[in-house]
Amino acid sequence: MFLEFEKPIVGLENRIQDLRKYATEEGVDCGEEIKALEAKLDSLRRGIYSSLNAWQITQLARCPGRPYFLDYVNKLFNDFIEFHGDRVGMDDHALIGGPAFFKGESVMLIGHQKGRETKENLQRNFGMSHPEGYRKAQRLMKLAEKFFMPVITFIDTPGAYPGIAAEEHGQGRVIAENLKLMSELRTPIISIIIGEGGSGGALAIGMGNYIIMLENAIYSVISPEGCASILYKDAHRANDAAAALKLTANDLIELKVIDEVIPEPLGGAHHDADDMAKRLGKVLFKCLSKFKKMSPDKIVQDRYDRFRNMGIFLQSSSGLCLDEKNIHRD
Repeated sequence: MFLEFEKPIVGLENRIQDLRKYATEEGVDCGEEIKALEAKLDSLRRGIYSSLNAWQITQLARCPGRPYFLDYVNKLFNDFIEFHGDRVGMDDHALIGGPAFFKGESVMLIGHQKGRETKENLQRNFGMSHPEGYRKAQRLMKLAEKFFMPVITFIDTPGAYPGIAAEEHGQGRVIAENLKLMSELRTPIISIIIGEGGSGGALAIGMGNYIIMLENAIYSVISPEGCASILYKDAHRANDAAAALKLTANDLIELKVIDEVIPEPLGGAHHDADDMAKRLGKVLFKCLSKFKKMSPDKIVQDRYDRFRNMGIFLQSSSGLCLDEKNIHRD
């Protein structure tokens, strides 16, 4: 499966493959021609992937081949034990978690999990959690606090499930409860956006001391299609909405919404999942080492300061509104 903007790359790859097949079948030496095409392919890849727009990055973030939460668990952590249930009556398969070891240290993992096949996607509800999932996350975070285990959250969801049953079970309230709990949690929280970071469903496990984002992930208050439907009355203008939302990693690091961007292998994380996991592991080790030296009080204060300083405005009696860069009238 490939995306529309990847067609030139796929076309050139097919040419190289056909030429190799021809050389093998006919016993002809096409080494020079293949080498020239491979150089052209490398240049083409670098040119395309270095100049993606917001909508193209959104498509990459949603690519079903990208590594999901459990893929990173298997590649980076040892002895993961999945905990089930919210201790109220249900288990949610879109938001999962449990304790594990990272380089010999105990951590608590929580993350959205999508499926790759239809059956698995239905089981995982396409990564959209019900309230029971967020209640389960609360249970795991409280347990992590009790044993002073760092919490590592993996964000990859279009948003919290918007169905009637979810609303009847308190979707909005439970997300607010998650935010309150995370604001007070006396153990470090590291949040990683590995694919889609959509709306309150993402924020509900994203209030971290340190927020990391993969290069081709997205993080936004609403999906581009939803935004286009509301602002432009036309969901087909999702590409315009994606640009306006400032949802890419480069946008968000500039706005200081996130703290670090991890470059992906050329073409996206799904082109070399092992390399992507190694890159993420290095950043995780650095973060955990930093917070290991902090007291619980300092950790809470650090998280509080991080979110309080995200946007600074001063209101004067004249009606002027000042921030760090601009002066404008209300």
